[in-house]
Amino acid sequence: MKKTVHVVGAVIENEKDEFFCALRSPEMSLPNYWEFPGGKIEVGESPEQALIREFNEEFACKIHVGSKVEDTTYEYDKVIVRLETYEAKLVDGKPTALEHAETKWVPRQDLLKLEFAPADIPAVEKLVKKQN
Repeated sequence: MKKTVHVVGAVIENEKDEFFCALRSPEMSLPNYWEFPGGKIEVGESPEQALIREFNEEFACKIHVGSKVEDTTYEYDKVIVRLETYEAKLVDGKPTALEHAETKWVPRQDLLKLEFAPADIPAVEKLVKKQN
């Protein structure tokens, strides 16, 4: 039986209608996929608390977590991932990639051009549909 992992991701939009995306490094699981950054929820944490902690650990900045964007379960080869994505805002600091290979701000209409991890795709599609 496959293990299920519960993770969270931050959908951070700037004033230019661009989203903060991170490229998973070769050392990470699912290497070289883009994602809305976040991480595993630890025992006793709410999804929001996990997102704030993970963002601080991986990008050395603080975020405020808002409403839920999507809740997706995706079965990979070795693991089942439940990914909850939340809208978030940067409140302190500028994101510095400490674990990811690369980060960039991506215009809404260009999100589908990146190769996102499969669990992130429903949130990406929802965001692209929201454009005016």
